[in-house]
Amino acid sequence: MQNILACVDASSYAPSVCTLAAWVSRKLDLPVELLHVVQRKDTSGARHDLSGAIGLGVKSRLLEELTQLDAMEARLQIERGRLLLNGCAESLEEMNAHGVTQLHRHGDIVETILEREQEARLVIMGKRGTSQEFATDHIGSTLERVVRASDRPVLIAPNSTSTPEEDMMRAVVLAYDGSPAAARALERCANSPLLKDLPVTIVIATSGRKLTQDKAEQMMREARVALKGRDVTALIEEGSAEEVIANAVKATPGAILLMGAFGHSPLRSLIVGSTTTAMVRSNSVPTLLVR
Repeated sequence: MQNILACVDASSYAPSVCTLAAWVSRKLDLPVELLHVVQRKDTSGARHDLSGAIGLGVKSRLLEELTQLDAMEARLQIERGRLLLNGCAESLEEMNAHGVTQLHRHGDIVETILEREQEARLVIMGKRGTSQEFATDHIGSTLERVVRASDRPVLIAPNSTSTPEEDMMRAVVLAYDGSPAAARALERCANSPLLKDLPVTIVIATSGRKLTQDKAEQMMREARVALKGRDVTALIEEGSAEEVIANAVKATPGAILLMGAFGHSPLRSLIVGSTTTAMVRSNSVPTLLVR
């Protein structure tokens, strides 16, 4: 049976992850797996190990003490993870999420998420983790690596811990550029039980791309056909995609941004930039990325 994979850590994004997980769980009638991973460390690097530069007897005592410290740190991390997962599970149950289970792992965070997503319909993560929580000019490196490698839709939680659920997901802003990834986002918007009862604003930006007004209007007509019967607002604006999409999100109370994910290779975005990365970095609303 599929589930919702909610990835939490000790950052301030965890409450938003739980709020979104409860909302998705109820909408899709799926259980939630809460996942917390303690990142595996390079042991010698983590210790700043200088034991090779000292005498044999002292080295043996030092290694024994370092091993004991590692064991104590591991126990502490396990206890912290247990408390975090218990708190998140209580929060989810209070929000009537279905079938909440907890999983605590040691290892590589990205590898573990990719392993667990095989049973998931959707992955939910915070925009940044504990190590990059206050780096507001960047998205978390773990998030970026997961989105590039994942085959599942990824719902990114903003840092809005005081925002109640009813104010977070009341409308969809669909960023549409006619690309294959955007087409899949459109298909999901049309057919997913998660989004099908929400009003939709379709946004097309025309500046900086080889996109004429006629072509943009044709794309908009095709998108509206796919969303036939829905409450749709069409928006074609001249300007950069980042600017036009951001303005549409700001003008839509309770918006969830839906867009195609960036490609598997980070090289392309390094060379030509990435609208996806820019929007995830600057947005303060939930963002659903579809590959």
